[in-house]
Amino acid sequence: MKGEKRVLSLFSGCGGMDLGFRGDFRVFKPMVNLKINGDWISSEPTRDKFLLKPTRFETCFANDINPAAKETFNRYFVERGFDGNMYFTASVVDIIKSHEKGDFSFPGDISVVTGGFPCQDFSYSGKRLGFNSHKNHDSKGKNPKSTESRGSLYLWMKKVIEIVKPKMFVAENVKGLMTLRNAADIIRKDFGSANGDSYVVVTPKLLRAAEHGVPQSRERIIFMGFLKSALTARALKAFTANSVPDDFDPYPPPTHYQPDKSPLRDSMLKRGDLPDFVPCDAVLKDLPEPDEATEPEQRNYSKARFLDNASQGQIEIKLDRIAPAIRAEHHGNIEYRRLSASNGGIIEAELKRKLIQRRLTVRECARIQSFPDEFKFIFPGGKVRVSTSESYKLIGNAVPPFLAYHMAKRLEHNWDLYFKK
Repeated sequence: MKGEKRVLSLFSGCGGMDLGFRGDFRVFKPMVNLKINGDWISSEPTRDKFLLKPTRFETCFANDINPAAKETFNRYFVERGFDGNMYFTASVVDIIKSHEKGDFSFPGDISVVTGGFPCQDFSYSGKRLGFNSHKNHDSKGKNPKSTESRGSLYLWMKKVIEIVKPKMFVAENVKGLMTLRNAADIIRKDFGSANGDSYVVVTPKLLRAAEHGVPQSRERIIFMGFLKSALTARALKAFTANSVPDDFDPYPPPTHYQPDKSPLRDSMLKRGDLPDFVPCDAVLKDLPEPDEATEPEQRNYSKARFLDNASQGQIEIKLDRIAPAIRAEHHGNIEYRRLSASNGGIIEAELKRKLIQRRLTVRECARIQSFPDEFKFIFPGGKVRVSTSESYKLIGNAVPPFLAYHMAKRLEHNWDLYFKK
């Protein structure tokens, strides 16, 4: 593996965070602000896309309870140097219990632990039970033990951090966590108490994907923690201050303008200094219609019928705007690429061509999430069959790879500023 900074990935899914932390994938040109991040580009551009440079990070361990996630992850990453045997399809709770028995060992020399701990119990679209969730850690049935419930799995991520002692960690969850009582403060405090208060956890931040060149309205809260003993004196002082100075801020700055969302923190964020958001059309316009496509990701899409009840998934995406957040649910929750005129469709040029009403394809959802076309989802011939429905779920649960790349490049740029040599 080429990455010098080893990453241990938890709740990995199909690998959105891991792809972003690895780099070396293609994105559409409008997604990159060349004035700010021109040095991210490899010397191999194509007509419509840039090839992003590799980072200094490389995933050496991954896990998820979903066998389809492993199948999809390994199909992309194994041929790029990942040891497929190091993806474990088991709950992190069971992995840690196996470690405590001496039956399993985590890899050593870990620089970063990443993890998007389960979000269903904090999401606006769920019951919002949070820490009171009774769903078992492996999502099978209920478990009255709160520390092994799905809503408390971040505590098991903390246990992994205590075991492998990385220089830092990155944890991700849904925006809804910020408005669920004092959940964000509790999680930040709990992460900071790892190994007897040996980690400093900077104030969590809400990152908006559209402000980083991803064409959708996805918003995620990010926690970052740093091993105090590994930090330089300047970094420790900065991270323990009431407000982290801009030059030490570990969160990536916005590169695109999202109307009514971008906070005007300084002159870099004034309206004239950032390009507009990337619209859906920029990443979808070259795709053929499903009946003309050859790859299964573009041929397949949800056939769920239109429901005239204003429920989620019944709208037509606006090609000149960002897309709604791609959801992990499938069938009737996948937005329409195009509605018929009778159901409110307004893409006149396509209606005149008599193109059919249909929902977004798997590939269209993947592109909106910033996955490259080389990342394949539907493959019935593998050890685990990955269907259209399962593909939607994997894509919707993923961290947008290009958003993760922003985080990785910010950390890479500041690594020697943060950590002792």
